Amino acid sequence: MADCGLRRNRRFYGWLAVGFFYCVVDASHAQSSQDIASTAMEREYQAAMAAQDRGDLDQAESMLIALRSRHPGFFAIDESLGLLYVAREKFADALPILKTAAKENPSSDVAHANLGADYLKLGKNKEAIREFQLAAKLNPNEKETLSNLGQALTSSGLPAEAAKAFGKAVALEPENQDMRYNWAAVLLDSGNADQAAQALAPIQDVETKPQIQALLGEIAEKQGRFLDAVQYLQAAAKLDPSEANIYLVGLEYLKHWTFDPAIQFFEYGVERYPASQRMLLGLGITRYSKNQLPVAASIFGQLLETDPENTTYAELLGRSCILMPDAIKECEKLEHFATAHPKNAAIDTYAATSIMARSSEAPNLTLATRLLDEAIHANPRLAEAHFQLGCLLQYQERWRESIAELEAAIALKPESSKMHYHLAIAYVRTGNREKAQEQFALQKKYRQQEKDGIDATFNEVQIFLVTTP
Repeated sequence: MADCGLRRNRRFYGWLAVGFFYCVVDASHAQSSQDIASTAMEREYQAAMAAQDRGDLDQAESMLIALRSRHPGFFAIDESLGLLYVAREKFADALPILKTAAKENPSSDVAHANLGADYLKLGKNKEAIREFQLAAKLNPNEKETLSNLGQALTSSGLPAEAAKAFGKAVALEPENQDMRYNWAAVLLDSGNADQAAQALAPIQDVETKPQIQALLGEIAEKQGRFLDAVQYLQAAAKLDPSEANIYLVGLEYLKHWTFDPAIQFFEYGVERYPASQRMLLGLGITRYSKNQLPVAASIFGQLLETDPENTTYAELLGRSCILMPDAIKECEKLEHFATAHPKNAAIDTYAATSIMARSSEAPNLTLATRLLDEAIHANPRLAEAHFQLGCLLQYQERWRESIAELEAAIALKPESSKMHYHLAIAYVRTGNREKAQEQFALQKKYRQQEKDGIDATFNEVQIFLVTTP
């Protein structure tokens, strides 16, 4: 091909934002060893670039498409058209063109980096990693490529590998605070809290940066410094009272059973961000943890109304209902959920337990029986379902039939004092005094152990919030 001397080395930088990471995309309109074939083609190409420079993207796109049609196989044209689509956020349209450009000029690190950035925008993390790694191999001193490689590895759930990439990027530009933040964040995610703290140490004026304060709080929590964690997180929330920052303060207090300030922050968060379901969930779980079950159940019921298919909300409502069924009107919502989702063993069992425990009305034992049968069919190893069916049979004076269900429950959960107690009563009613005494002795043994671990139920519920994104 004729050498017309055209080179377009001009770079632009666009910001990719995913989660808390902000990664620079390294690109050029046409950094190539290939030249435009004719002076006329060069003029048309330059005219397209001029149209793009003055903001007339429609004309630039039309001109580049026409050029590409008449003169296929030119990297400068393909790369420029692909990047124009990227600029217009037409990432799917850009992909095949940027792939072609990378094949046309495989030695161009920028071409591979641009293709990787487009893959990343399209959620194709595996392909993005491959292209960024190629670009980094071709040019190991390009910090933006390394930073984007770190982002792609992070999005693929590989924080330790991402930390290596971000670390290399920071080594190339130590004063870049954004890259230092990203590096510290993935170090923390990979379990290296001390190294994460060291990565943030060179950043100046951290007391004025809410994002850094929040990350320092998470680092302090991982290091076991609860008081420092709270101070950092509260400072972040004061500097930037965002939903995320307020939520993190409430969650930090809840993790350490400091319920009153947790309630204050979650209530403030709900008032400020009424659409935040996780903020409301945090408030509900904190109320539950303080044994304020009717209030907690009301919140869980409200959440379930907002998201009727959410099993987490239904299960939390169920846990509240079985502890205080007479005082919680929201338990009817649990019955509706269980009826609509018959294969959820835990919720079927909660709903049946709630029905059986209501003393203010005649229990719907037919529905309770059906729910428990469905629960056992869905999960034969759910001890609570066998236990509640045993209790239901005892309620119906079917003592002998209840024994099999209670024995099945105890085989699955031998440390439950209430199960031993009900089996003892069944033995008494059926005339087996010796076995009854054995069960009463086991009930006494396990009841003391349950008193020693009385907070276990509330701690278990808090896991719902800690594991909620």
